[in-house]
Amino acid sequence: MSVTKDIFEIYKLLAIRLSESRVSAKGVIPWSSPVPSFGNPMSSSVATLGLNPSCREFVDKDGKELDEGLRRLPTLKSLGLDKWEKVNNEQINIMIKSASSYFMNNPYDTWFRSLDQIISLLNATYYGEKANACHLDLIPYATRCRWTEMSSSQKKFLFDMSENAFCDLLRVSPVKLLILNGASVVRNFEVITNKSLNARRMPQWTLPRNNGVGVVGFSYQTIISRIGDIELGKKIVVLGYNHNIQSSFGVTKQVKKSIQKWIFENANGEFI
Repeated sequence: MSVTKDIFEIYKLLAIRLSESRVSAKGVIPWSSPVPSFGNPMSSSVATLGLNPSCREFVDKDGKELDEGLRRLPTLKSLGLDKWEKVNNEQINIMIKSASSYFMNNPYDTWFRSLDQIISLLNATYYGEKANACHLDLIPYATRCRWTEMSSSQKKFLFDMSENAFCDLLRVSPVKLLILNGASVVRNFEVITNKSLNARRMPQWTLPRNNGVGVVGFSYQTIISRIGDIELGKKIVVLGYNHNIQSSFGVTKQVKKSIQKWIFENANGEFI
C-alpha cells in the first residue's frame, strides 16, 4: 500500500486521541490501535460499513490480548509503546500497513466471510491479491462491550473522538459503492450525513419466528456527494439493509441470497 499523506494524517490523529484520559472510562480498549479500515481503501471501489471494530480483533474469547501468531492488529505492546502520545511515524506506518493487509494474515473470518459473500456477485472481495473491497467503520475504536450495551454518553464520546475519519477516508479513496450492514449502521449513517435514506419494505427478507410474526426486512438507498460539511468530490451509491448479517437471529441462507441479489441489481455493475 502506498501511504498517502491523507491516510497518514488520519491514522496519526486517531492514535493520538487514544491518549485522552477518558478513553478507558468510555469503554474503549485503550491499548488497541485505531482501525479506520480493514483492507486497503485506496484500491477499493466497494466498501461495507459497520459501527466499530469488534473487541475480538484484539482479544480472545477470554478477554486476553491476542499475541504472536494470533495477533491481528497492532497494540501498544506490539509497537513497543507505553502510551499513544509517544507514537512515531514508523509505528503509524505499521498500523496503516497492518490494516491494509488485514485479510492476508489472520482476519476475523467468523464476521467477515458473511459480508464477503454479500458482495460476491459484484465481483468484489476483501480477500486475495485481487482484493477490490474494504470494510470501514463509523467509529475506528474497539470497545470492551457491544454497541447496544453502551450508554448514550459513551456513544457520543466515541463519535466526537472519531470526528471525520470515516468521511475523510471516503473522500480520498476510489470507493463508489457503500453497503450499510444493519439497522444501527443505517440510523447512525443518517445522523452523520443528515440525510434520510429511501426505505422500502422487503417481504422476501422477513426473518421467520416461532410465534408466526416474522421480523420484517427493509432495504435502504441513496446517493451522496457530501457528508456534513465535507465534500466528497464524487457521488457514492449507498445501499443498506436492516438485518445485521452476522448478528441478527435467524438470518437464513435464502434471505442472505436475496440481499446479495438486490445489491447486485441496484449496483447495476457500473460502480465496480
